[in-house]
Amino acid sequence: MPTIESVSVCIARVPLANPVTFSTRQVKAREYCLVRVRSTDGQEGLGYCYAVNSAGRLLSVAVTDLLAPRLIGQESLRVEGLWNELYQEALLLGRAGGVMRALSAIDTALWDLNARSAGVPLYQYLGATVKDRVPAYASGGYYQPGKTPDKLAAEMAQHVKEGFRAVKMKVGLESVAGERKRIAAVREAIGDDVRLMLDANNAWRDLPTALEYMRAFEPYHPFWIEEPFSPDDIDNHVRLARATPVTVATGEVEAGRWRFKDLIASGATTILQTDATVCGGITEWRRIAATADSHGITVAPHAWHDVHIHLAASAPNATYVEWMPDDHIVNFRRLIDRQLQAEDGNLLVPSEPGLAFRFSDDAIAEYGVVYPGERDRWQVVR
Repeated sequence: MPTIESVSVCIARVPLANPVTFSTRQVKAREYCLVRVRSTDGQEGLGYCYAVNSAGRLLSVAVTDLLAPRLIGQESLRVEGLWNELYQEALLLGRAGGVMRALSAIDTALWDLNARSAGVPLYQYLGATVKDRVPAYASGGYYQPGKTPDKLAAEMAQHVKEGFRAVKMKVGLESVAGERKRIAAVREAIGDDVRLMLDANNAWRDLPTALEYMRAFEPYHPFWIEEPFSPDDIDNHVRLARATPVTVATGEVEAGRWRFKDLIASGATTILQTDATVCGGITEWRRIAATADSHGITVAPHAWHDVHIHLAASAPNATYVEWMPDDHIVNFRRLIDRQLQAEDGNLLVPSEPGLAFRFSDDAIAEYGVVYPGERDRWQVVR
């Protein structure tokens, strides 16, 4: 049986032409940790995770120095066993955060490798629940200079014209009155039959402030309010979920099934936004989704549609994939050679083996980082 021959990692830094603002931070560039796992029969699987603005070096070292050496010579089909071994290796250094993101990228590459070796798309290898498409919502509505409520409304209305029946916008940066104007303009532009999701990006520090905003939002019937508080502030998530009719959604930066078990048990949320590039990879994502399903809770994975389309297409309780329509904000698509297609508010599931994309050599040459003391953009462990 083929075994793992090498693990390669590259950090790609892709600047934003027009920086965007959230309620809590600004993004000027995005760094991605790209991983390739190669087997002795010549097959190669890909994985990646988001390294935020400038933290890619941390993830690269986690791959080369901590995790990858344990994979060499191992059978790639032993995914569950390998995950447990990597998790134990990382236990003292990062059960969450950068190390778990690095583990997530490696785990995704293993699943991709195995699906490619079997010659089937990843969603079929995982056990498909759909034939050729999954529902998606169009995500955007960022804060940018000169972006008035009317311009925001036009952006959201364009998504509806393209066939999407659900859209998402940012909230939490402006005053209550300012945010009310933004949401009112969007609701009027998209109509009453389109679901409107709101993403606060950890905007509020206390329940009274959150309730002040939510009381202003409720007349416009948002479908969910996302990440209202710090992800560590589970208590206020619980209190807000009890105090507003709007569904509270969270979980995009959580890692490990145990943290999600706490979110479910406490009643902090009824929609999990579990991210496979953060939580521990595809292996852990599937465990979390199955646990949520047993509690009657749905999963709407956060961002990174190129991976999550396969997971949503193979999980019975997955509702939406988050679709980023272009590359001016979430620009991972600049690094790969194949793009997903949207049709009437759905994403079409790829038919090619595995994840169905490759990292673009030209893009790596442009965006790949060569750190001091290194000769190449790719660091290889054999």
